[in-house]
Amino acid sequence: MSYQHVIVEADGGSRGNPGPAAYGALVRDPATGEVIAQDGKTLGIATNNVAEYSGLIAGLQLAAEYAPDASIEVRMDSKLVVEQMAGRWKIKHPDLQPLAIKAQGLAPFGTEWTWVPRAQNSAADALANNALDGVPIPLKPEAGGPGPAAVKEPSDLQKALQGWGAQAEPPTQLIFLRHGETPHTVEKRFSGSGGDDPALSDTGRAQAQAAAEYLSRIGGVDALVTSPMVRARQTAEAVAGKLGLEPVVDDGWVECSFGDWDGHTFAEVQEKWPDAMNAWLGSTTVAPPGGESFDACARRARSARDGLLTRYPGKTVVVVTHVTPIKLMVRSVLQAPMASVFRMELRPATITEIHWYADGLASLRSFNVEPSLV
Repeated sequence: MSYQHVIVEADGGSRGNPGPAAYGALVRDPATGEVIAQDGKTLGIATNNVAEYSGLIAGLQLAAEYAPDASIEVRMDSKLVVEQMAGRWKIKHPDLQPLAIKAQGLAPFGTEWTWVPRAQNSAADALANNALDGVPIPLKPEAGGPGPAAVKEPSDLQKALQGWGAQAEPPTQLIFLRHGETPHTVEKRFSGSGGDDPALSDTGRAQAQAAAEYLSRIGGVDALVTSPMVRARQTAEAVAGKLGLEPVVDDGWVECSFGDWDGHTFAEVQEKWPDAMNAWLGSTTVAPPGGESFDACARRARSARDGLLTRYPGKTVVVVTHVTPIKLMVRSVLQAPMASVFRMELRPATITEIHWYADGLASLRSFNVEPSLV
């Protein structure tokens, strides 16, 4: 079976630090939750950090073998490994440098690095502990045997219900504001990050002011982040004037690039690029000619979101961005199929609010709210 995107979950531990150590790693299909392959081995005497890096390497090797053409998101509860592999922290310890170099060589370009709470890395943790305890680890859980085979991901309903429970820490509240109207918006033209980058129209500026007024009424905003595109920055400037915040430009929130289609209407694209349009509508892995696929845009937006969750834990952040990144955020929270982005309508200068909790769960609080009507 061919996979387009997989998740690598990895962990490692040492009983003594340093002491008897082992790692656990698995590759998961995010569409079904199925474990494609898994591994767990002892390392002799080693530290926790060495064991964690060893688990990462094993997971990337499994991905290369069983999903060679897939893009990868790595999920680990080791902040050290995730931050070092993402390039945000330096690798100073000599024992970790060769392991990091090996992992970097195995990680495909564009690999996402996601820190998760320990509770969300229980499957890899179980593999590492079972390896230390001498429990045989089958290549796949379905192959039988104790321990890892019994580790099951919670169902979507269980995950959702967990979000109703008491949370020890306040959520990070991301208030997504789509920019105001532009001439391209009215004419329903593709307007991606590689196109003309139009400014707000008179109507768009009025919409931005209405959104700013609304946000000033609700209050409690700690930070303001914006896409670098002109229409987003102009909308953010209106909000900044009301909230007294300096906009922080983040390239991760730019609109999806539509390549050769930028500036054209849907009807024009259907006429000039019928085969490419049909392929694009049929799969979110397909990019417009010279553009960016929705899957690639989703990975970029997830990385930008993770940056905000790291920088502003428990805070309220207004993110001025575009229709595609917002719809992709909503899709991910609802765990809806990627094709659902084609079935969402998001009007200019509307607000969508999502809360992310410290345990990794998230909830959609509002969608497509027009401030002028509130």
